[in-house]
Amino acid sequence: MNRQDVLKWVLDTYGVEPESPWPKYPEDMVLRHVNNKKWFGLLMTVNASVLGLDRDEPVEIMNVKCDPLEIDFLSRQPGFFHGYHMNKNHWLTILLDGTVPMETVCGLIERSFDLTAPKIKKKK
Repeated sequence: MNRQDVLKWVLDTYGVEPESPWPKYPEDMVLRHVNNKKWFGLLMTVNASVLGLDRDEPVEIMNVKCDPLEIDFLSRQPGFFHGYHMNKNHWLTILLDGTVPMETVCGLIERSFDLTAPKIKKKK
């Protein structure tokens, strides 16, 4: 699954268009809820070496919010890292080079969307 696949899936599933809030990095895109503006995804291009990979080339990644226990488990598997440039306890980085199957990426996006969704207030 690559960046374009992610963007199409998010648009089809949630009706969310990406935002590019940093003029210096127009390819870095935020996916956020329409109503509360919380991020549920961040797409970036970074050098593979910043992720600890043994190569010097740009790679596409996506950060998603995730349960800390799941981050600990997944970060031990190929294609997953503790959140790059985010809170490493609550964000997971996914390498978008085909290492992680599309179904897994979509499932993690769904969980991130749910974790960042507006909370429903109970009436007192």
